[in-house]
Amino acid sequence: MSEVLASYIPIAIFIGIALVIGLALLIAPFAVAYKAPDSEKLSAFECGFNAFDDARMKFDIRFYLVSILFIVFDLEVAFLFPWAVSFGDMGWFGFWSMIVFLGVLTIGFIYEWKKGALEWE
Repeated sequence: MSEVLASYIPIAIFIGIALVIGLALLIAPFAVAYKAPDSEKLSAFECGFNAFDDARMKFDIRFYLVSILFIVFDLEVAFLFPWAVSFGDMGWFGFWSMIVFLGVLTIGFIYEWKKGALEWE
């Protein structure tokens, strides 16, 4: 039984170190932080501008469209990393399936570009 418990010692050490680092990072700002805030620092600030209107105002749909497009293309590019790691094991089928995937991605990007979805006016 002691051999089984001894195998958990690295996990217990890892959890202990993580707790110490986490608590240190939570406590350090209170001990080190500058305590005299400026009025400019306490003011509401959003997207590079001071808050100038009601928080419930309507946003332009292009803001959401560009953010969704960024997330989609970012996730699509993230699929390239595991493919590149296992490229040697997949053979030609893996190569051509990724070429089709990138082709569809490129066609979608060209379509969005032509429709003006990436334009700010």
